[in-house]
Amino acid sequence: MVSTVVHVSVGALVAAALLRWFDAKSLAVVCAFAAFPDLDTFLGVWVPGGHRALLHTLLVPAVLGAVVYWDARRADSWLRGRFGQRGPHVAAVGVLALTFGGILPDLTANGVNLLYPVHDRFYTFSGRLHLSSTEGVVQTFVDFADEPGGGGTVGGTTENTHYYTGVDVERGPDPADAERVFPVVSSGMELVVVLTAALGVAGRFREQKR
Repeated sequence: MVSTVVHVSVGALVAAALLRWFDAKSLAVVCAFAAFPDLDTFLGVWVPGGHRALLHTLLVPAVLGAVVYWDARRADSWLRGRFGQRGPHVAAVGVLALTFGGILPDLTANGVNLLYPVHDRFYTFSGRLHLSSTEGVVQTFVDFADEPGGGGTVGGTTENTHYYTGVDVERGPDPADAERVFPVVSSGMELVVVLTAALGVAGRFREQKR
C-alpha cells in the first residue's frame, strides 16, 4: 500500500521539476492534486469497491487535463483571471502530479481500476527489465501471464475487490475490534522517495532566495 505521504512526495518532485514559478502556494496546490485520488478511501466506505476506482481512474486526469487545456487557450481564461498568468501552468503541473504521484504509484502496488467506470477492472502493473548474458534483454512489464512478478496483471472488479485501509478495514461494516493501520512509509525505497522529495523542494526554495 502506498501512503498519502509517498503520493505527496512524488507530487512534490513533479512540482520541483516542472513549476516555473516555485513558491509555497504553488507547491501546495500541486501536492494537493497528488493527494486527491486518495479521497476515494473515504468514498469507498459508502460505495463498495470504490477505493482505487472512483478517483484512481485515468479518466480523472484526462478530463481535468482537457479542461485546463481548453481554459488556457481562451482569451478570458478563468484560471488566469482567478490566479494570474501562472494559473494554467500550475494547474497543468497539478494534473501531471495527480497522474504520476496520485495514481501510477498505486498501479504498481496492488493495482487500480484504470478506466472506471467505462471499464470496471482492476490492473496491477509490475515487472522487471534486465540484461542477461544468456537471454539478452529480458522484460516482463508487458507480459500478461499469471505468474509472480509478471507484467500487467488483471484483477477483479468493484463487485469483488476491496483494498484494506485504516479507514475501511473490510467490505461492509468493520469489526469493532479491528486494528486500523495508517502507513507512512512501507519500504526503504518509499523512504528514499520521501527524503529525495524533501531535498528537491528545499533546493528549489534555496534557488528562489538567490
